[in-house]
Amino acid sequence: MSDEAKNKATEVAAQPLPELDPAIKEMVEVGIFYGRRKNRTHPRMKQWVLHNRNGMEIINLYHTKEVLDAAMESLQMRAANNATAILVGTQPALADLVEAAAKEMGIPVVSHRWIGGTLTNAKGILKRVEHFKKLKKDMAEGLFEKHTKKERAKIAKEIERMETMFGGLSELSRVPDFIIVVDPVEHAIAVHEAKVAKVPVLAFSNVDTDPDSVEFPILGNTTGRTSVSWFLEKVKAAWKAGRSAAVAPTVAAPVAPKSEK
Repeated sequence: MSDEAKNKATEVAAQPLPELDPAIKEMVEVGIFYGRRKNRTHPRMKQWVLHNRNGMEIINLYHTKEVLDAAMESLQMRAANNATAILVGTQPALADLVEAAAKEMGIPVVSHRWIGGTLTNAKGILKRVEHFKKLKKDMAEGLFEKHTKKERAKIAKEIERMETMFGGLSELSRVPDFIIVVDPVEHAIAVHEAKVAKVPVLAFSNVDTDPDSVEFPILGNTTGRTSVSWFLEKVKAAWKAGRSAAVAPTVAAPVAPKSEK
């Protein structure tokens, strides 16, 4: 290499790298870019994989940001229109994050096991939820005191079982307007039911997801607590902003006084 070429290369190397978009930098810091092993990548997701590092797919975060922005805009608009939603995330290592987010948002949650028919047989599921709520209320009010100890123990055990199944759906009164899912591959039955019931799905997805199975496949690391927490924070912020817009008082325009004749 000539001295001139070396000097030019040195000048280029010395130039500062362009600053990352703050949103992209944040995603890098929480590990959103980690995909799956190459052999698990869905064919339709390959276009959003930058490269493979030690067998692990690296996600294009600019695509993640693009879908995230569109998804959060839609979520905020739906929240402002008083839409209903269910937050779904049954992975044991993430259940506490999902439950806390749903509680903060004030929406139903499925954090243990998706009950088949929640969307496709909503009428039947809602009846079981109401039965559970009545049993729980009657137990709290002491209406089973006249039963034998053995019968009360049996009822208490049934309430405990139903709490795991339906506790998070206590406030559900109809088919939700959409569902928010942490990893649609882990919740294939829920996603399938949503498609049958024509319920939109907003999902934090990894590269093993069929992007056509959900309306908003937000690509990212769906197994890391830090990355899932990041996703839930975005969801909570959009939901709260929408709800705030829905309940914000409207100020009537001043009415000009009528002139006396």
